[in-house]
Amino acid sequence: MIEKKILVVDDESSICLLLKSALVTKGYEVFTAESPSEALEILEETTVLVIFIDLNLPEMNGVDLCREIIKRNPLTIAYAITGYASHFELAECKGAGFEDYFRKPVPLLDIFNAAERAFEKLERWKKN
Repeated sequence: MIEKKILVVDDESSICLLLKSALVTKGYEVFTAESPSEALEILEETTVLVIFIDLNLPEMNGVDLCREIIKRNPLTIAYAITGYASHFELAECKGAGFEDYFRKPVPLLDIFNAAERAFEKLERWKKN
């Protein structure tokens, strides 16, 4: 069985805290990072295959972070979170390997459903 670990990457600590608190109630182990470098450090120490990434981050944008994470572990399922989305940005997200994207404020039910679908997909891959 795949360990149900999730990483939330957002430079707004309140969003990290909100998503962590909500996801923990659903039985997930949740890690948070407020910068790309912090996220990459966490991923060096533990395997996390489901990640929610804000697109507007310091140091490196979320699209570049997604590319780096998927390069390191192609099984990762990543979701983009953004305050706004242009057609160019959405196309760039798809090209970077994001599974889907959400606009802020994201309904928690959408986050829960995405996490559940991601872990179901990982379980199917593991069985095959």
